[in-house]
Amino acid sequence: MLAIIGGSGMTKLACLKISHRQIVRTPYGEPSGPLTFGKIHDQEIVFLARHGHGHTIPPHAVNYRANLWALHLFKPKKVIAVVSVGGIRADLIPGRVVVPDQIIDYTYGRNFTYFDNTDRPITYTDFTHPFCLDTRNYLLTAAREANENIIDGGVYAVTQGPRLETAAEVNRLERDGVDMIGMTGMPEAVLAKELGLPYAAIAAVANYAAGRGTSVRAIPLEEVYAVLENAMVSVRNILEHLVKINDD
Repeated sequence: MLAIIGGSGMTKLACLKISHRQIVRTPYGEPSGPLTFGKIHDQEIVFLARHGHGHTIPPHAVNYRANLWALHLFKPKKVIAVVSVGGIRADLIPGRVVVPDQIIDYTYGRNFTYFDNTDRPITYTDFTHPFCLDTRNYLLTAAREANENIIDGGVYAVTQGPRLETAAEVNRLERDGVDMIGMTGMPEAVLAKELGLPYAAIAAVANYAAGRGTSVRAIPLEEVYAVLENAMVSVRNILEHLVKINDD
């Protein structure tokens, strides 16, 4: 089974032939919504909309622990997280799709671990490579087979949100080595790692980061949704081909 977490621009998976939805209870509270089960090309899929069915849960309020816990109960072979980002690096222009390979976490106050129970020994998680290398390679292979021009690699900064960044903050992030900015990659990635889930992200560039390109004066929010919708066509195409590869 393949698990897909949909973000902004993907609150549902149009190519999924739905069989049923299931409410899952977890020790960490309620997930963002029911899990949706179905098939793509006869392959079993479980889908979860990160921000809820109506896109009503802001990034800092997502119950990441409940979401990942609910998915891991069904033992998915891979977890693909769909995210939207603002591009800093010159080639990360609106509409492009990228598979990041590194993360810098700028979030705060989020429940970021399953190992916070003081009556258990301290557990350390190796986070050298935040994304599963094999799952990243599956995404890249699927993109090639889907004839989608995808960018391999980039540093994904995860900011708190829901506000967007100032131009000065983007300048600082660039000095830190950041290539793209989003709001949901953490603690999602590390929680997946703690649960032993093979997790990777596919990012749609929705806009130039603040102070860059067409966002020099302000981020043109009225254009972002149209760009994101077009980019998600490529993302869905890649996911459909990923499922075919997963069948081999």
